[in-house]
Amino acid sequence: MATKAPENEKIQIDVRPGGIAWVKINRPESLNSLTRQMIIDLARGFRSLDADDSVKVIVIHGAGRAFCSGVDLTAAEDVFKGDVRDVDTDTVFQMDRCRKPIIGAVNGFAVTAGFEICLACDILVAGRDAKFVDTHSRFGIFPSWGLSQKLARVIGPNRAREVSLSSMVVTAEVAERWGLVNHVVEPSDVLKKAQEIAERIVKNNHDLVLRYKAVINDGLKVSLGDALALEKEKAHIFYDGMTREQFEQMKKFIAGRSSKPSSKM
Repeated sequence: MATKAPENEKIQIDVRPGGIAWVKINRPESLNSLTRQMIIDLARGFRSLDADDSVKVIVIHGAGRAFCSGVDLTAAEDVFKGDVRDVDTDTVFQMDRCRKPIIGAVNGFAVTAGFEICLACDILVAGRDAKFVDTHSRFGIFPSWGLSQKLARVIGPNRAREVSLSSMVVTAEVAERWGLVNHVVEPSDVLKKAQEIAERIVKNNHDLVLRYKAVINDGLKVSLGDALALEKEKAHIFYDGMTREQFEQMKKFIAGRSSKPSSKM
């Protein structure tokens, strides 16, 4: 049964049959800038989707001409004071702890807080019109959703310094070349491409998808040696917990796949 929010809600969550949940930032008249309540609703939304067993993959996107133009600076004090320390209402914290794969579908501007939401996604699809901008330095706002740490780990420290200290615009093509986004498509195809990726993920073993995302993301937080040891530890736990019946099912699945004729590329 699909769950759909009313059109007038600023954060819309649509859980559709098949396991894909769609999160829409729905304030197009302000390029989807975030109010305090929208940040709270996003955080609660991701927390709820993480706990929903029917949800396998989450896609987040923006309405209209932008993904998210950042925090609504007309209410900056209301947003920044106090709430930044509350993990229950911290959108990026809840995205980071979400076990489900998150796909960001980015059209138009992803600015500052919008950029940070993109960095909390596991996979990014961008329209050719997408532009990523960090304006913390321009407006005198200290980052608190991870941009100062995550961006350097994705595109390298020198590029990250230029992006953040000069507030330069990173186009979709440059973002793809730097490894920030996975795919660049026509703006009209962004949601379609995100859905294609989500559907491929849904077809896989959900338990393994959750474990795989966790070991990749946890491994990125430590040295390579520690990450390899972490993978080995998680693998032993996984296989030790498998029953004989599960091993038999695995063998049958592999046998069935190998018996099918291979398609020529």
